[in-house]
Amino acid sequence: MSDYFVHESAYVDDGARIGAGTKIWHFCHVMPKAVIGTKCVLGQNVNVDNGAVIGNNVKIQNNVSIYTGVVIEDDVFLGPSCVLTNVTNPRSQVNRHELYEKTLLRRGCTVGANATIVCGVTIGRYAFIGAGAVVTKSVPDYALMLGNPARQKGWMSRHGHQLISPNADGIMRCPESDFRYRETSPDVLQCLDLDEEASLPPGLAVGHRKYDEFKQSQRTS
Repeated sequence: MSDYFVHESAYVDDGARIGAGTKIWHFCHVMPKAVIGTKCVLGQNVNVDNGAVIGNNVKIQNNVSIYTGVVIEDDVFLGPSCVLTNVTNPRSQVNRHELYEKTLLRRGCTVGANATIVCGVTIGRYAFIGAGAVVTKSVPDYALMLGNPARQKGWMSRHGHQLISPNADGIMRCPESDFRYRETSPDVLQCLDLDEEASLPPGLAVGHRKYDEFKQSQRTS
């Protein structure tokens, strides 16, 4: 008996490697040589291609394809119908099966619903790609990216809140975790209270207030 769950309508091909506690839901297809870590969730109609690598605790919403050449680190969130690619200049007449380009989604980043990530880029740790954005170049850690083509509109905390109102020392605080953030050099943001590779403390790994409550608090503060 396997230590992961596969819905009866899904297909997992021989040779795929899947970690304990992962759940693979309706109409998914995991192909040979795909690697999926522990405690992941693949929503309805997710395709994971040969050679794609998915880390631990990754959440993939409905209608997403993870193609060869895509590497996804731990704790990444992929929104519904977001698009990942692996050839910049595809042509039906030209076979580029051995020329797939690498796309790296680093730890903790979010890709919003219907966003497109053009291949060959790196999405930084805890970056936040807004719904419908089209990313054509690499993205720094914690960057908030919006639009087509996507442009940086600010910084986001590990908890998914925009960081605003730096104090005299340039420090911004997350309204949910109270973690401090500061630009340590141009276009480089760092959390001052928790290393980027460290897991969240258990007490901060579960949300207790809706997003609208934080927005309201920021308006009145």
